[in-house]
Amino acid sequence: MEQQKNRFLNELAAGLGKHPDKENILREYETHIEEILLESFECTSDEDIWNLMISRLGNPSEIAGLWREELSVTPSNMKWLFILLNLVLFLGGGSLTLVHNLYHWNWLTVLWSRLTAIPTLIAFVYMFFWALLGYEIGKGFGHGGRKLLRKTFLLSLVPNLILMILTVFQMIPHSWFEPLLTKEFIIACIIFTMFLYPISLLGYRWGRKASI
Repeated sequence: MEQQKNRFLNELAAGLGKHPDKENILREYETHIEEILLESFECTSDEDIWNLMISRLGNPSEIAGLWREELSVTPSNMKWLFILLNLVLFLGGGSLTLVHNLYHWNWLTVLWSRLTAIPTLIAFVYMFFWALLGYEIGKGFGHGGRKLLRKTFLLSLVPNLILMILTVFQMIPHSWFEPLLTKEFIIACIIFTMFLYPISLLGYRWGRKASI
């Protein structure tokens, strides 16, 4: 068993070459191989064990090829992509609120009424965005992506915190957010915000497993 494990890891290491996250990748796959070996008590030969590892994890050379391809997705690009996406959502919602309160167009009033009637659904869609953030970072960068996730999360959260501060200190008129801005809604927003990072972390762990 140990021989097949070393064979797999050696082939994977050779295929990865000078990949910057090579050690983390090897540790990740070693963990999964050990789990497979614990389950492989029915396998009676080295060849059976090898075939089981290949069927569960894939061929080492193909795995290495996928990791080399993902080098084109740099941590910096991934970080700024999600920051930009969150900013687009933030600016889109802010623009809708501003235009609705300044111009009172009928079609926009109807749209505003429908959106404000489903705040819980909007909140869950937004939470899904943060879960997707964690998933993509976990899938793209594996074990080494947690630091990137934390940095991306903090930077992406800046517009949200600015909006909360402006609203709390009434620098933005509370009437602009009617009928949303109630004590219950403010408390719900705070609770949802507290859960965003744990949700992103769960997405990250899911994505990390999907990368294997």
